[in-house]
Amino acid sequence: MKTQYRVIIAAVLSVAICGALITTEITYSGADGETTAAVEIPVPANENGVITADEWESVYPNQVASYKANESNSYTVDYLEESPYLTNIYEGYGFAVDYNSARSHSYTLEDVAATERPHSLANCLTCKTADYTKLVNDMGVEAYSYDFEETYAQMNESVGCYTCHENDVSTLTVTHDYIINTLGDNMDTIASEVLVCGQCHIEYYFDSETKATSIAYDSIEAMDPEAILAYYDEIGFSDWTQESTGTGMLKAQHPEMETFLGEGSMHSNLLTCADCHMEQATADDGSSYTSHSWVSPLESETILETCAACHGDTDMVEKVTTIQEAVTARETEVGEKLSTLKDTLADAVASGEYTEDELDEIRSLYRSAQWYFDFDYVENSEGAHNSTLANRCLDTSEELIDEAMEKFK
Repeated sequence: MKTQYRVIIAAVLSVAICGALITTEITYSGADGETTAAVEIPVPANENGVITADEWESVYPNQVASYKANESNSYTVDYLEESPYLTNIYEGYGFAVDYNSARSHSYTLEDVAATERPHSLANCLTCKTADYTKLVNDMGVEAYSYDFEETYAQMNESVGCYTCHENDVSTLTVTHDYIINTLGDNMDTIASEVLVCGQCHIEYYFDSETKATSIAYDSIEAMDPEAILAYYDEIGFSDWTQESTGTGMLKAQHPEMETFLGEGSMHSNLLTCADCHMEQATADDGSSYTSHSWVSPLESETILETCAACHGDTDMVEKVTTIQEAVTARETEVGEKLSTLKDTLADAVASGEYTEDELDEIRSLYRSAQWYFDFDYVENSEGAHNSTLANRCLDTSEELIDEAMEKFK
């Protein structure tokens, strides 16, 4: 049960088809009880039942127009070219071959097909398309182990309205089963705007047996990188085993929600993802609506103006840029040290001068150092969401690197 985030269609009291729209009454279950309202819902053209943005456009033209504006954001960065040490750190894994920054939500489906990273199973589509989310909701856990190519051929739309609203855009809905199944009642402790964004902007792993997209915690407190690492260690999980070092490695994904809610965050009790990335706009008729053009707050005068409530006349662009530049410089420093540790460990393995127990002790430190580095590096705010946690991760990584380096003869 998706608690108050799930729309409950209680009864269709009256249905009137007008063009491609159905007017019906829907009952919502919320913290304040149940509310019934008449809504217009498009008739989905796709057999899978997903109502697309194009189909919602006649009902919510401003929101859909702003959603489609995301198509203009096609800029991408080749991280392997920008930070060459990553190729060495990720040796033996797909990210050493192809690792680009994400383009906008408009390109998620296109980009997952174009990547040179291998993906034999459909679970790689988890957050790339609304159609796959609907497929998982309909078919259950078995959908995660479907063939990628066969499943991809059935997909129609990238991240869409269904991703965040299911088929009723008048409410927010957590649509991904791994959030609901794992967090359960603890979802009530997190703002719905954070959960709905966080269901994709999250650290996850693929279960070794079911291949299901899974998360490693069941509460805000357990979202800490140390607790997640302990979980992976306890279940013996590794994303891949690096051949040259013999180390079972972890690859963090994009832990924006964990970072935003984590210890040291200055904004998690005050703001949500939508507050900082979805500005309030005014339509031609003077009505206000929430823009679905997801932006950096540094690129929106409207959002920057809201910062003044706490920050006064602080130049927020300068303040945030300073944080990001410092974190990025620290990433490079620690990343290069991690690359050196990797090479030194590989040489030690090849030398035959160390016992397996000695090597395993160093491997454990290397695995942990990589995890803490990655937890910061792959989080897309470059320290802006939680600079305290970003620096803690980098400091911990460096401490583990130094400890490992001391163990070489």
